[in-house]
Amino acid sequence: MTTVSAPASHRYAKAIETSKRVHWEIEDLVRGRSFDFGRKFLPDGLSLVKELPFLGEADQRVLSQVQGRSYANIFGLVERFISAKMVDISRDHWFGDQTAFEALVRFTDDELKHQDLFRRIERMLGAQMPPGYVCVPEPNQVAGAVLGKRSWAVLALTSHIELFVSAHYRCSIDPDPALDPLWKDVFLYHWKDEATHVVLDELEWLREDEKLTPVQRDGAVDDLIALVVAVDGILQAQSAADADYFTAITSTVFTDAQREQISASVLKAYRWQYIVSGVMEPRFQKILFGMVSDAQRARIESALAPLLYAVPAEPEMTLPMAA
Repeated sequence: MTTVSAPASHRYAKAIETSKRVHWEIEDLVRGRSFDFGRKFLPDGLSLVKELPFLGEADQRVLSQVQGRSYANIFGLVERFISAKMVDISRDHWFGDQTAFEALVRFTDDELKHQDLFRRIERMLGAQMPPGYVCVPEPNQVAGAVLGKRSWAVLALTSHIELFVSAHYRCSIDPDPALDPLWKDVFLYHWKDEATHVVLDELEWLREDEKLTPVQRDGAVDDLIALVVAVDGILQAQSAADADYFTAITSTVFTDAQREQISASVLKAYRWQYIVSGVMEPRFQKILFGMVSDAQRARIESALAPLLYAVPAEPEMTLPMAA
């Protein structure tokens, strides 16, 4: 049994209140609509299509749709391990603070709903887009690998993901009037839940951190770095598949040099979307660097350094990592 402090219990209660207020079902969102392929899905600040000046407007739109399809699929992928992790850590509250327990049960229910949503989105897109698209990572394999790491590292990765979800929606997706309306609604409704989840992520991550000795935390930092490396491996594989799919379905004939630029640009976009935009979020930095030693922070920053080139020339949502 875990004892929850009064301030923390209040935050769990607030999360429940918000969850009840914003609750939605998939039919509330879809409402019989289909996607408009005459519009972009991902905004330019996420897809980075403007960094490929040889792409015409139509090709920019198609590449944003290909990336958008993977954007949805990768969220469905990560929510497989997030929901399992929330079930796992909820056991600490089974015979303790029932408010905290209810908050995590609601969190898990949301993540299961999101998986269902993104499976439905994939079916809709698969019926409308040309054949040949491949979602490379297998959700259960990824979830098994992630859940094999220390809880501190898994909760750190979860917090990172759900913070960048919020940042992407607020700073990039919501303000763009050119995006497909159904696509925008998918991530509006998704954001409504994730905005509550970030509070619970923080509470559970801090609670886990309090259990650790310095040696255990050092091992957890190693696990977090390993998870970032694993995520980057997934992004390398998916970006290569998506670049090939894009060049296969567009009528434009690209030179070998242009194909290489497309592949490099999609990888950069994915590293920006799924890693760099999250680690540069001020709230994530505050929590993470408030837990670790100077030496551990240096190791984390060293591991991330090769990826920081993926910051766009004009980022919409971030502040630079503190030196």
